[in-house]
Amino acid sequence: MAKQYWLMKTEPDGFSIADLERVRVEPWSGVRSHFARAIMRQMQVGDDVLFYHSSCEPPGVAGLARVVRTGVVDETQFDPESKYYDPKATREKPIWDCVDVEYVETMPYFVALQRMRAEPVLAGMPLLRRGMRLSVQPVTETEYAHIAEMSRHPPPPEPEPAPRASRPNRKPKTKAKTRASAKPKAKAKATKPRPRSAKPKRKR
Repeated sequence: MAKQYWLMKTEPDGFSIADLERVRVEPWSGVRSHFARAIMRQMQVGDDVLFYHSSCEPPGVAGLARVVRTGVVDETQFDPESKYYDPKATREKPIWDCVDVEYVETMPYFVALQRMRAEPVLAGMPLLRRGMRLSVQPVTETEYAHIAEMSRHPPPPEPEPAPRASRPNRKPKTKAKTRASAKPKAKAKATKPRPRSAKPKRKR
């Protein structure tokens, strides 16, 4: 069969491309999705892998790897201390299997997810579909080669944020006059009462 191409996700806090470079070969253990397991069972020795850092900021392709062994029993399913422990699995009837991957290279320039979204040739990648969360995904030879080529060039500088439009100057509102500053009303002049004329006393 012809060579196939894959994208495999890992959290760099747990296992990064630097860790794979150090150990050289590592089983891709801990996969607990039946869909992802079915995809790994389609892999062949010699298939190429995009090594993807997930659950980090920014996520993206950090390096390249290669499948060197298939049908590997996932030992973490038997370990009660592992978060991938499966009590239903036995040595006689293991449930989970995986592949061994070998380090190929670390990308000269990290290819961030946002950068991949801007490439029309990558528009059909499962990775870019909304809601796609599988940790193992197929990619085409064209997509693999394009991302590998992107890693040879530095990412374009991020555009500077556009300046905010200035608001037109508004005239300050005039404050209502307070009672103290308001002009006092003129007081009405008090009118003096007219004196009553004295009545002449009658002579007796």
